[in-house]
Amino acid sequence: MEELFWQHDVMIKKTKMTFVRKFIDSLPWSKQLIGITGFRGVGKTTILLQYIKQNYGSSTDALYISLDNLYFTDNTLTSLVHRFVAKGGKHLFVDEVHKYPNWSIELKNIYDTYTDLRVVFTGSSLLEILNSSADLSRRALIFKLQGLSFREFIKFTTNTDLPNFSLDEILNNHIKIANEITEKIKPLAIFDDYLAFGYYPFFKADKDFFNQRLMGVINMVIEIEMPLLRGVSVAKIQKIKQLLYVIAQSVPFKPNVSKLATKIGVTRNTLIEYIKILVETKILNMIVKDSFGISLLQKPDKLFLDNTNLASVLSRENMNKGNMRETFFLNQLSYIHEVNYPDKADFLVNNKYYFEVGGRSKSQKQIEGLENAFIVSDDVEIGFENKIPLWLFGFMY
Repeated sequence: MEELFWQHDVMIKKTKMTFVRKFIDSLPWSKQLIGITGFRGVGKTTILLQYIKQNYGSSTDALYISLDNLYFTDNTLTSLVHRFVAKGGKHLFVDEVHKYPNWSIELKNIYDTYTDLRVVFTGSSLLEILNSSADLSRRALIFKLQGLSFREFIKFTTNTDLPNFSLDEILNNHIKIANEITEKIKPLAIFDDYLAFGYYPFFKADKDFFNQRLMGVINMVIEIEMPLLRGVSVAKIQKIKQLLYVIAQSVPFKPNVSKLATKIGVTRNTLIEYIKILVETKILNMIVKDSFGISLLQKPDKLFLDNTNLASVLSRENMNKGNMRETFFLNQLSYIHEVNYPDKADFLVNNKYYFEVGGRSKSQKQIEGLENAFIVSDDVEIGFENKIPLWLFGFMY
């Protein structure tokens, strides 16, 4: 265990505090068991290490471990916890839980046995937690970490700290808010950078090789994590890659499921299952007309890549302003709000607000006759009446 504390100290000393996300302040760290989910590379490990550095420093009350550490090839998590608690440990931070067999059962037993120990763990998605062999859903509070918002990207790259705003604040006061922001920074000057590489914090380490690194992350999720965590047969991986390639060249689009299934060479139900997995792993995003989400037999009404950085890597041949605008809007809104596909306009949010997304000259034609309807315009700094700048929706978290 001494080796783990040494590694813990090394990690904490290397952790920088120049940019700390507000997500840290939103978590109830005092609860007994917390899970943080999110796509690989969005910053889950950094969140843990920064919280430890802020609150524990070099104290042995807290310990950060990663379950892909070689230590756990010959030691169990349970035995470590027993020794840690015996030495006065109070807060355990467990990274990469999916790399450890039977992690959910051991966490359940630790939760039931060591009631004074506070445990925070990270996993790649909520699906592993809810479908794990142990019933952690009744014990753990689960929180999803999204990639950087446009507001966070601005703070990360320019050290300009700007507030976030609720959807209602943006809809009701967008002109005042935009004026206050543009007095401090010119958002349009860096918005395209955010769309290309600003969603994943690891761009800061090596921007020149960002695309290669992101492509490596995508391949790892499909080739390693899907078989390991989703039980996807290795023989199906090529079909999933083929499906992703076809979708990426067309998004956002309304899929003809039967035609797409024939093109990939799978059944309709298998195709929808693949799409569902790609959505759950945060490679794809989708909207449907109803509010009940996607079932095994329900097809998505419109498909997108999850964020604009993925679009920059996977759909270069089809990358255009219109696609990037809609992908950005859906990514930022769906993190906090319910987004559906309406009969008129591009998006229906919270079953109340209609949004049509376009460029500077986008007209009101598509939302005529609709109440609570708004035009979301790219390439404008300040909006007017019901026309709101697209970039401003990147200030919601």
